[in-house]
Parts: sequence; C-alpha cells; structure tokens
Amino acid sequence: MKINTIISTLLIYLTLGSASVLAIDPVYTSGFSNVAIKGYDTVAYFTQGKPVKGDQQYSTEYLGAQWHFSSEENLQLFINDPEKYAPQYGGYCAYAVSRNTTASIKPELFNIHEGKLYLNYNKGVQRRWFKGMEKRIQQADKHWPSLLNK
Repeated sequence: MKINTIISTLLIYLTLGSASVLAIDPVYTSGFSNVAIKGYDTVAYFTQGKPVKGDQQYSTEYLGAQWHFSSEENLQLFINDPEKYAPQYGGYCAYAVSRNTTASIKPELFNIHEGKLYLNYNKGVQRRWFKGMEKRIQQADKHWPSLLNK
C-alpha cells in the first residue's frame, strides 16, 4: 500500500471512530475560545431585548464556559439565576438541536419564547425555526440529552 493511502485510511478511521466517542460540550463556544455565545451578554437579551456584546471585565464561569456580561448588574442577575438566563441547548442553534445535531450561532438571531432564549445559525434557519416552533422545541427538548451523551 502507498503511504498516502495508509495515512488517508487512518485519518478516516480516526475521524469516524472519534465522532461516536466524543460528547459535545454543554455550552457552545467557538472553536478556539472558551467563551459562551461568542461573548454576548445572555442577560441583555431579556433586559434590553437585543444582543449586546459582553465585556470580560464582567465574567463568570458556568458549565465549563466563560460568560461575559455588559454590566455588573447583568453579571449578578446571571450568578443569582443562571438557568433563567442561559440560552436553551447550551447556546447551540436551536433548530439544529431539533434535528438531532448541533451548529454554531449568530448571536443577533435570537428569540425569547415563554421566558426562554433560543439562538439560531442564520436567517434562513431562523425562518424555518419560527415555522412550527412549538413542535421544534419539543423535538429539541427530546434530542438535547442524547446529544450531550454521544
């Protein structure tokens, strides 16, 4: 066998084999960072109704990720009740989770439904999310625990 064939076969084996062993992180962080939801202030979605970039000066750790906030007040609100303010499905794209997978998010693409924050990958995905959102939430709620335990 040629060395390139051996290396290619090994890489495929390692990639496929590791996918079934590795669980996803409970909080979405972009590739080379440990910062949740791309550094946006998760409390601001609720208090200001819009995405606001956080500042590492106001940060805390929760579920293994760093969370940034735009003010001391928002930081304290989060510390006092993180489950109230943390986005659903660890901040991964809610639509993707409803389809039993994960995807990154754009912090600007969000909605709050029944007191819970949902984030999406892009505008097209968000449009699909809004169509039948109740059913998608049920599907995502069902899939989320198994995605964490893969």
